[in-house]
Amino acid sequence: MPRSFWKSCTAGCFLLACLLLAGLAFAGSPAAKPVARTIVLPQGAHPRLRYGAERLAVALRQSGAPTTITEQAQLSGKKDLIVVGRAADGLLQQAATAFHAQADKMPGKEGFAITSGDNNTIVISGTDNSGALYGCLELAERVQEAKEGYVRNLRLTDQPEMVMRGACIGVQKPTYLPGRQVYEYPYTPESFPWFYDKQLWVKYLDMLVDNRMNSLYLWNGHPFASLVRLKDYPYAVEVDDATFKKNEEMFRFLTEEADKRGIWVIQMFYNIIVSQPFAEHHGIKTQDRNRPITPLLADYTRKSIAAFVEKYPNVGLMLALGEAMEGVGQDDVDWMTKTIIPGVLDGLKALKQTELPPIVLRAHDTDAPRVINAALPLYKNLYTEAKFNGEALTTYTPRGSWAELHRKLSSMNSVHIQNVHILANLEPFRYASADFIQKSVLAMHNIYGSNGLHLYPQASYWDWPYTADKVEPRQLQIDRDWLWYKQWARYAWKADRPRPEEIEYWGRQIGRQFGTAETGRHILDAYEAAGEIEPKLLRRYGITDGNRQTLTLGMLMTQLINPRRYGLFTLLYESEAPEGEMIIDYAEKEAKGQPHIGETPPRVADEVVAHGRAAVAAIERAAPGVTQNQAEFQRIKNDMYCQDALANFYADKVRAALLTLRYKYSHNVADLEAAVPLLARSVQHWERMVALTKDTYLYANSMQTAQRKIPMRGVDGTYKTWAEMLPVYQRELTNLRHNLDSLKQVRPLPASQKTARLTSAPVTLLNKAQTYTVGAGQPVFTDTTAQLTALAPELLGLKGIRLSQAQMRSQRTELRFTTKQPVKLLVGYFNQKNPRYLPVPTLEIDATANDYGQADIKISNAATVAGLPPLNVHTFSFRPGTHTLNLGKGAALLLGFVPADEPIRTYNAGLGVTNKDGELDWLFE
Repeated sequence: MPRSFWKSCTAGCFLLACLLLAGLAFAGSPAAKPVARTIVLPQGAHPRLRYGAERLAVALRQSGAPTTITEQAQLSGKKDLIVVGRAADGLLQQAATAFHAQADKMPGKEGFAITSGDNNTIVISGTDNSGALYGCLELAERVQEAKEGYVRNLRLTDQPEMVMRGACIGVQKPTYLPGRQVYEYPYTPESFPWFYDKQLWVKYLDMLVDNRMNSLYLWNGHPFASLVRLKDYPYAVEVDDATFKKNEEMFRFLTEEADKRGIWVIQMFYNIIVSQPFAEHHGIKTQDRNRPITPLLADYTRKSIAAFVEKYPNVGLMLALGEAMEGVGQDDVDWMTKTIIPGVLDGLKALKQTELPPIVLRAHDTDAPRVINAALPLYKNLYTEAKFNGEALTTYTPRGSWAELHRKLSSMNSVHIQNVHILANLEPFRYASADFIQKSVLAMHNIYGSNGLHLYPQASYWDWPYTADKVEPRQLQIDRDWLWYKQWARYAWKADRPRPEEIEYWGRQIGRQFGTAETGRHILDAYEAAGEIEPKLLRRYGITDGNRQTLTLGMLMTQLINPRRYGLFTLLYESEAPEGEMIIDYAEKEAKGQPHIGETPPRVADEVVAHGRAAVAAIERAAPGVTQNQAEFQRIKNDMYCQDALANFYADKVRAALLTLRYKYSHNVADLEAAVPLLARSVQHWERMVALTKDTYLYANSMQTAQRKIPMRGVDGTYKTWAEMLPVYQRELTNLRHNLDSLKQVRPLPASQKTARLTSAPVTLLNKAQTYTVGAGQPVFTDTTAQLTALAPELLGLKGIRLSQAQMRSQRTELRFTTKQPVKLLVGYFNQKNPRYLPVPTLEIDATANDYGQADIKISNAATVAGLPPLNVHTFSFRPGTHTLNLGKGAALLLGFVPADEPIRTYNAGLGVTNKDGELDWLFE
């Protein structure tokens, strides 16, 4: 434009010229009347196009532009149109040509192009119906952000990087239902009133599509008996007729509403679980991890799946072969290829449908690569899913065997999905570290080759849809944790975004809720500082990555100084943490003068304290700028102070633990004396935690069952608050002071307590099995000469059960017996991971691993057998009656029954180990 043109312009001419030059798609100025718009869809448009058009129309109307929606077979109208459809639709091709609005390029699956054309037209061209829908949402957001209704000349294309982007809801509860086991929750209004709330579902589904998520996972142990009725097994339905009809209506409503938003509903289920009425009818258990596959179980499951697929065609399936079924073996392959896939194909055949719904294989407690290799020739639309950080968030760069599993699954001919699971170390506090989340998704792509995201709620998974906040009415998770969903979804769509721009973006997003963008950036700073605390604490001090540990309830001193006593899950340190050292390893290296490696316990103690201080400072900087939503801001602020207190509690307690372990090697009482003020200070930090949470939170953890064991066993909803833990931590301090005084007055180290022999309980065995008197020199198997060489004194004289070692290794061990009194069975597990030995009960992979109270070691290194590893003793508890105990495959010793009320001291007998640990647990107990 020549300079003379600008000189000759009046102010009004100058403004008009600027508008023309900018190529605004919407004519006029803020003061001008908005232009009426017509959104044009192809005749007989897909529900996704209609949904997207309506969302766009709402945004336009709110901006002041009158908007109508029409469907046309041939394009009519010459200006002010927004034409929406698939790129292959004739209407779209006609519009692109007529208005010179051809896209520069067409993206891939679920992608879209938005192109401005002549006569104030816009063409939204999707690669598919979902892409066109996302294009409508993109334009709607731009209209809303512009406020006055102006949108600049548009020539853009976009598409998601991840193929599957989804969130999950647990149709489960914090506690077991009466008479039920884990995961057994029929769909009923009494248990899940929210499931029947259509308005809530619409709100949730809108949240998913706003975040461009395309999948919703419903987790339940055995949903089929609530949703389908089988001709061959009519008695299997476990809800009444009225509820069954409600379930049918709701599931159809949900799937139809999800489908028009481009969302696959994927129903998850565990294997092998059957309905309670089915189990009672056939005299079997609803679930038993160690039972074999039978024709009855296979037929019932196959027909349940077939009926489900036929009845709900827009639903995929996700299966967990582990936990309720013995994992990692041919049974898994057979169940997938001979039961699950045939059931899906049967349903499709009855439906006369050729489109294969997605089947997602959960790589949990199963050999997923082996299963997928066997399944791919039978079914092509397969996905795999594996936990990113176990049941927690600990690191954005998993390594070791966990990382190798991700890489292997990503390299197969199926899409691999990363599962951000449970988040047991984060709850109940808010988490929104965009930096940590972005780095996690980048690693999913760049390091592990994954192409899908399966996102759990940020907290209170078992208490959906509510948060743990003590607020009336109860807060909804999707309201409180909107940032959690938005951050993961943004990076699942596109992960590689410049960090400075992301800080500005999230500052604006948060600022809209509370005040200015500057205020939002301060709150983001607080979230990102606090967002390092729980991941670092768990990965360097924790017992497990599973939800049997509630990190935010703290840890006992014995758990810090003797973690193996509590079933240490070493994968947490080997794969889900940067290279570094556990507390016990660090202490040993210090004592031996050896160099340290990587992330160390003292370093993390210093770092989390600094993170807590930074989070508090940032949230205080934000406070003056908060002009709206003050109540929620105060809750965020309180969370920052809670996490600061938590960081200081752990830091001081870990320093006390390291001094305690130094005493183990130095035998210098001064080391223990130095630990006392640190432990006392940690208790003071916990008192602050109690004060900060007593009026703000209902609980720390949403799993409130006996599966939760660390720091304390959660039975009947106990030990779920910080106040309940305070006396425990105070008692530890009192015991240390008392025992320290005893040490100084009596002797350097007390001898092991003398323990009386355990008493055999009378039990009638219903199996054919030999019995023997437990003692040194006794053969322990019927088919070998292997003998007991040493054992803890408590075990002498018990009535052991002698079985065939070869048989125990080749098939599951079944023990049937009758007892007239409550008893405990002592089982000796060989202390070595090997297919030849019975696997120890592990809650991380088997949700029923503590159904008999068997998860914890009672006496470690309790006995030795010639030529075999040392044994750890666990106990199984039984009520009076007749029982069938199914153990898995592998050799173990059944050392006999004792009365249930007979105490068994927990300690390390030290047999069969070259260097018995100098146990210090007694200092705190």
